[in-house]
Amino acid sequence: MLLCVAMVALSALTPLSAHAIDLHPSARQIQAAINQGKVAAEEGIAPDSFYVRFGVSDAVTPRGFLITKLGALSVMATHMALRGLQPSETDVAQVLDAPTMLVSTVIFGNTPNFAVDSYIVLEQRGKVIKPMTVRFDAQAERSAVWPKTPKFKAKVVASFAYRDFDPMAQTTITVYPATGGEASFPMNFAGID
Repeated sequence: MLLCVAMVALSALTPLSAHAIDLHPSARQIQAAINQGKVAAEEGIAPDSFYVRFGVSDAVTPRGFLITKLGALSVMATHMALRGLQPSETDVAQVLDAPTMLVSTVIFGNTPNFAVDSYIVLEQRGKVIKPMTVRFDAQAERSAVWPKTPKFKAKVVASFAYRDFDPMAQTTITVYPATGGEASFPMNFAGID
């Protein structure tokens, strides 16, 4: 009995980790995300540690990250704590009311303008979800292996409306460079912490 009481007490003190892309986090989840950001600042951990990364992180393989609502709260709290501030209710509301999720990718090509007119989609159960906005580097920067191939790397960033996709579904993020080809990243949104 004493062990059960101790376990319940410990679970109440442990920070909550959100699973999946939580569209309507509880007050407790919100506070936990803000607290995680404050702790990260105190421990010198970079705000981007709260990004959900995908792909391989070597010098010339496509990769990316997305930012969930709770992740964005932790990022904001870290940035603010580094400046001796804390998020206001308005700051928190602005993050939680955001209608879109940001997906940022890095792709590689062999011409400085290869990323112009690139596109990103999500695919869930055979359904293609188009982004609300897409931005891309008009001028790519040299890759780590330049002048060898791939010579250039560029960012392609998209925002997807939360109302358009299932935040619990197996998902494939696919980037289509205008010059041809594609880079795909399978993800289980339900497994995101």
